Amino acid sequence: MSKLYSVKLYTDGACSGNPGIGGWAYVLPHFSEEDSDYENATTNNRMEITAVIKGLQAALNHLIVDRVEIITDSQYVVNTMTKGWQKKKNIDLWRELDELVNQFQEVTWTWVKGHADNELNNRCDELAVAQWKKLK
Repeated sequence: MSKLYSVKLYTDGACSGNPGIGGWAYVLPHFSEEDSDYENATTNNRMEITAVIKGLQAALNHLIVDRVEIITDSQYVVNTMTKGWQKKKNIDLWRELDELVNQFQEVTWTWVKGHADNELNNRCDELAVAQWKKLK
């Protein structure tokens, strides 16, 4: 089957304390799919990267996807991937993210203001926060 689709992937990570209990979430609206989970001892930046990783893994499950626009409120993720910010911390996650990105024909990165008027970014935030709140 040839790949046909370009999809949007919304992601967000959240943390209560930094480090602390964290949550990540993604939404793939094209497939009406969303997921989220938590980690006990983590940082906000790790959760932001993890959200993208989990979302890209989900997109790969749809064999027809070859282009992804990642929409996130994380300047850390967007600027590291587009402006060459150095990957000094979270090397394990950056390595995994790079490997996933290379499996697509094209990946673009769009930053949106968090807690603003982007409905699906707000949905990701809601899901991520709900994950860490379960453990508090």
